[in-house]
Amino acid sequence: MGSLQHKYEGLPSPSETVGKVLTCKAAVAWSPGEPLTIEEIKVDPPQKMEVRIKILYTSICHTDLSAWQGENESQRAFPRIFGHEASGVIESVGEGVEDLKRGDHVVPIFTGECGECTYCKSDKTNLCEKFRVNPFKSVMVNDGKTRFSTKDEKPIFHFLNTSTFTEYTVLDSACVVKIDSDAPLKKMTLLSCGVSTGVGAVWNTANLQTGSTVAIFGLGAVGLAVAEGARARGASKVIGVDINPDKFIKGKAMGITDFINPKEVDVPVHQKVREMTGGGGVDYSFECAGNLDVLREAFSSTHDGWGLTVILGIHATPRLLPLHPMELFDGRRIVGTVFGDFKGKSQLPHFANDCMCGKVNLDEFITHELPFEKINDAFQLLIDGKSLRCLLHL
Repeated sequence: MGSLQHKYEGLPSPSETVGKVLTCKAAVAWSPGEPLTIEEIKVDPPQKMEVRIKILYTSICHTDLSAWQGENESQRAFPRIFGHEASGVIESVGEGVEDLKRGDHVVPIFTGECGECTYCKSDKTNLCEKFRVNPFKSVMVNDGKTRFSTKDEKPIFHFLNTSTFTEYTVLDSACVVKIDSDAPLKKMTLLSCGVSTGVGAVWNTANLQTGSTVAIFGLGAVGLAVAEGARARGASKVIGVDINPDKFIKGKAMGITDFINPKEVDVPVHQKVREMTGGGGVDYSFECAGNLDVLREAFSSTHDGWGLTVILGIHATPRLLPLHPMELFDGRRIVGTVFGDFKGKSQLPHFANDCMCGKVNLDEFITHELPFEKINDAFQLLIDGKSLRCLLHL
């Protein structure tokens, strides 16, 4: 009984779909900032080392938002199918795919793991030489073409190795993670990006120790995932910094013990953090806002001698780090993290099991649920700061 509890039985017959071009609904972005339109598109069969997935749930991350708004002109490619947080079921696999099969429950990952390159074989990085995250990439590796097209055969571009705002998508198998069929797919959607990035930054990048002190700058979904990771690791104090006081209410359920609203303090935030930690500062700070002025405060909030700042925010600005090299001689360190330093295919299934066992609470992150057709409403909830993750049902 248990193994069938979450088993998805809704795939069409193989004879109807395998090896064939499918027609399905997708939310297509035609130009920066313009509302997405639900269109009928064509999705090609998977080629060598690719898989085609039926998406069941997808959600919206700030990375989707900034790409849709076209904040970085050099990364623009339209028309495009955005989306990179999702879960679903494999409909078919291409030639050479041996670790995945039709019917497997999976989550897509925006930074892949081929398992063969020197990067994948190194324990010092989770980046892959061939399939690492690349916001400039908009076509498939095999042939430099898209697997999506309009009804009149015009190409629709891919996004972040994934493109999940569609009923069916095609990915390189290196960017697809098989998870336990008992795992609730709805919650597993969160592991595609935000929760894995935040928790992994604490567990893997910082390797936070029990009793440590933490400051988190920016309490969106990623920042609150950092808080959840710090709570799970036994942090003694977790200071949340955000200009939205509602975030503290939400954050308390996820391990935030203290809150600073920069608009309500008359001293620099780093000074306030030091006051709250006996004058020394926190052991770890996490910058989740993508703002260089905030990064400066996060760095200055850490303890002289051993403080570590982890950058999770995406910085679109051409400005450089607001640090002088000599400041690093005081023992403070700064490092960035991609996907929380999880190696997707080999390590994410273990993390999914941790979530299923209750080590990480995923329930608080899903604040809204909507049908896929209401995707523009979901974007607006994120813009207005009202949602952490709005789950879209396909």
